[in-house]
Amino acid sequence: MATDYDEPRVKPEDMPANESLEAIQAQRSSTTQTSVIDAEDTDTAEGFDLPGAILEDELTVTVVPVQEDEFTCMSCFLVHHRTQLAREVNGNKYCVECEG
Repeated sequence: MATDYDEPRVKPEDMPANESLEAIQAQRSSTTQTSVIDAEDTDTAEGFDLPGAILEDELTVTVVPVQEDEFTCMSCFLVHHRTQLAREVNGNKYCVECEG
């Protein structure tokens, strides 16, 4: 026998008995919960702290420019040492990993 998997699966016990409309509405109103969000218009993400997050005011990173023996691959845009150079076309350099 073929099974229609798109057909809703409703068990007979899930079907409501012939209840009146008033009884169904009363049941819905008693189980319905309204959620109230207490947020002000001035609240921003700065007011929330994530658990386990490392919050530092300032990051100190030293940026080193590309050295003479390095190049930037035009495929992956990573900086590689010149020994990783696979080919150069019209001044565009490509690394061994991208050409592999």
